[in-house]
This record gives sequence, structure tokens and C-alpha cells, in this order.
Amino acid sequence: MLKIGIFLFTNDLRIEDNPALAQASREMDKLICLHCSEQPTPSSTIRGPAKLSNHRLYFLQQSLQALDQNLKHHHQHLLMREQSVLDIVPELITLYNVSHIYSSYHAGWYENHQWKILTSRYPGIVFQQQHSHSLFDEHQLPFNVADLPDSFSKFRRVIERVKIIAPEPALISMPPSPLAENSFKPLAESTQATDNGMFEGGENAGLRHLNRYFSQNLASTYKKTRNGLDGMNYSTKFSPWLANGSISVRSIMSKLRDYERDIESNDSTYWIFFELLWREYYQWYARRHQSALFTFKGIGTGNPSTSFYPERYQKWCNGNTPFPIVNALMNQLNNTGYMSNRGRQLVASCFVHELNLDWRYGAAYMEKQLIDYDTASNWGNWQYLAGVGADPRGHRKFDLNKQTATYDPTGEFVHRWQGSSNFEPLDSMDAADWPI
Repeated sequence: MLKIGIFLFTNDLRIEDNPALAQASREMDKLICLHCSEQPTPSSTIRGPAKLSNHRLYFLQQSLQALDQNLKHHHQHLLMREQSVLDIVPELITLYNVSHIYSSYHAGWYENHQWKILTSRYPGIVFQQQHSHSLFDEHQLPFNVADLPDSFSKFRRVIERVKIIAPEPALISMPPSPLAENSFKPLAESTQATDNGMFEGGENAGLRHLNRYFSQNLASTYKKTRNGLDGMNYSTKFSPWLANGSISVRSIMSKLRDYERDIESNDSTYWIFFELLWREYYQWYARRHQSALFTFKGIGTGNPSTSFYPERYQKWCNGNTPFPIVNALMNQLNNTGYMSNRGRQLVASCFVHELNLDWRYGAAYMEKQLIDYDTASNWGNWQYLAGVGADPRGHRKFDLNKQTATYDPTGEFVHRWQGSSNFEPLDSMDAADWPI
């Protein structure tokens, strides 16, 4: 009897170094390659998918189209559905007598919630998951996930000497699909999406960038340049492809180790590893804390002393605050779908400490806008800045004037992104709703 399986693509939109896809290809006679781009449901009480910005939607569309093309090289194709996994998977199980379902582990609570529902509904089906979005498999961790260290420093000390598994060899072949091949259907809203001109989505584009970065010796100066605000060369820029899994973190580490062996090993190359460990920490942090990743008090015991002021929130989103550096960064984000790591720290600090806003609204706005949105990194970092996460010091407040003087001393960045052109007073109403 033929063994027919489903491979559910989520945050692993690639062929290379995809352990779960490799396992499915070895074990199945026929395989359905599926991706679900679920639409937001405002009436739902469960925190699900967000409405995507045009930039993020365009990058996703490019990534999915590239995945479909790469699958065709293996005589496969991608089935795209703009509906919930919980709707389409049961339909496929019934139509094709599916016996196995495969996916990569996902740090997101919502994605895990869906997976658990499927496994409980279909006890007769074999469900398999592999780690493809992290440096380490769970069995490699020198602690149980429930005992994750409560700070990054503690995590780094126990994890950085653990051996990193090498990337999987390239797939040689895949089983055919039981579905008749049809042309790739774009996401319904992708015709309204826009290209930011900086990043091209997809596995091939991600691998080209990875090779370009290490071929130009940029890794040797990473620690000195990483806090830049604009341009392609001041930091690695791996994050857009890493976020949706067009390239794997283990592939990046393999290239980094080759560079250290063949070209140079210094503080900068170590710092790339250091930053990847921060990302790794948040993957397990999200797995450990699950839905607490999205709650007001985070993993703390008390609620922050912030609230929600609609006018302040809109001015932050639109780059109309009294802080030119924040305005410039938000204009950059809205026009490109991207912002530097230093910039994200500054706008988050402003959001929480200067505007006194509920951090969750800032994190949700970034989820909508960022082409490199990663559930664990985004929400974990916002908790960190808001003082409700893994920071032992309680909160991170940045002096915006000092930061501007340090990272934009000539005002070039603020001028380019029009940070001083249209800011308004913070509030037009007082506490009693009287015009100011």
C-alpha cells in the first residue's frame, strides 16, 4: 500500500538543510507539499496570524514562488492555500488517505496549538517534527526546556560549547505528489504588495547573499559596523531569509566556521556567533513560555506602568513624534519593511519609556511591518526592552539624544528619512480630553 504524506511548510521555505523534508522524502511514496497563508480573523479570541504589510507580503510571495520553482526541480510543486491548516489538512487527509504528516518545529504558540489539535484529532496518523529553525535539537540542550536559564548570559555559558549539527546534505530526490500539477497561484493580496528594493525573497537569493557576505570579508569588521542605521554592508542582513527559513541558521554557522578557518577568526566573527546565540535563546524562550510571550506582564509577576494612548501610538507608527531619530527610523520601516537592530532598540525604548505605551502594540506593529519578522525574536526582544522579559536589570531605556549623537552624528540618517520634517506635539488633548 502506498504511503502518502503531507509536508507542511512553515518557517522552513527551502530545500537545502531541511531535516523534516529530508525525512519525509525518505519515508513516503507520495508527498503533498503544502503551505497555508492563513488570513487574520479579527473576531477570534485566539492570537493568530497578523495582517501583513505590502513589503512583508511581497517578500513572502517571492519566497513561496522560489520554493515552488525549486520543488519543480525535484518533480514536485507547492500547494498554496489561503486558509487555516485546520481546514485544509483534514480535507487532504480524506481525499488522499494520508498516513503521515511532517513539519519543522515552530517556536510560535499559535502554530503549536494548531499542531496539537491535529494530533489529537487524528491519532491514527503519524506526526513527525524536526528542528530546522534553530542551531540545536532539543536533545542537545544541557537542560530541559522547562528549566531554560532565566537570562541570556546564563544560557550562553552553558550552550556555546555544545557541538552544532552540520547542515543536511542536499536532497537528491523527492517522492512525487499525488495532486495534479497546476500553475503556482499567487497570494490573493500580493498584487497590492510592493518591493522594497533591498531584499529578494527565496532560497536562491538568500544563499547568494550568504556567499556574497562572506566573500567580501565583511565578517572581519562586523563588531565595529553592526550598529549602523542604513545600507546593506554594516551588518550581516541574513535575517529576512532566516526568518521565513529560506536559509537555515546551521548553513550560516557552517559558512562562518569556514571563514574563520580559511580567512580570519577574531572578535567580529565571534560576535556573529554571539548574535546567533541571542536568536537561539529566544527560540527556546518562546517554546518555554508559550502564550506568556504575548501577555502584558510577560514572564514577570506584575503589570508594567504603561497604558494605551491612541494618538501617541498613531504618531509613533507614522513617524510624527517629538524625536527625530525615532521618526526617521519609523519612516524607514514604513517605506522598506526593514530597520536595523539598533533602530529597533531605539524605537521600542521610545514607545515604552517616552510615550508610556503598552509594549504589545509596538510588537504587533513590527509583526505586521518587518519582512524579517520572527515570532520568538520579535516578542522576546520587546519583552526585554519593556522590562517584562529575560533582562535581569528590569528594563532598557535609551537616551535618544545621546544615541543620535553616537549613531547619526552628522544628521545624515535623520535628513534622508525626513525625521525632522513633520513631527507634531506629543498630545493634542489633555487627561480630561480638552484640546491642548
